[in-house]
Amino acid sequence: MIKSYKDLTVHKEAFSLAMDIFWRTRKFPEEEVYSLTSQIVRSSRFVSANMSEGWEKRMYEAVFKQQLVTALGSNSETQDWLDYALECKYIDKKEYVDFSKKNDKIGKMLTKLYQNWKSYE
Repeated sequence: MIKSYKDLTVHKEAFSLAMDIFWRTRKFPEEEVYSLTSQIVRSSRFVSANMSEGWEKRMYEAVFKQQLVTALGSNSETQDWLDYALECKYIDKKEYVDFSKKNDKIGKMLTKLYQNWKSYE
């Protein structure tokens, strides 16, 4: 039984990816600290953060579902920043594929949670 947002597999996956991205961005060029680095770290963190905020508001279905939509948006934004990181050669193709696969999986899990959220309680 799910008692907390921390029990949601999708939250665990999103948190883990955000931390992986955070640690990898520590090797990005210093001139990117206020642009690409901060943007990709922020968007990846917002995925799990919006889930946790929404979870506490789940008694209000529309509010909870909107938080999941926002998390999906941040998930998509993270993918866009990963595309930039690859094109700028800040990450290699293997890292890009690994991050992208995890990000895609999270997006699919979020969509499923959005569609079936009542069965998670």
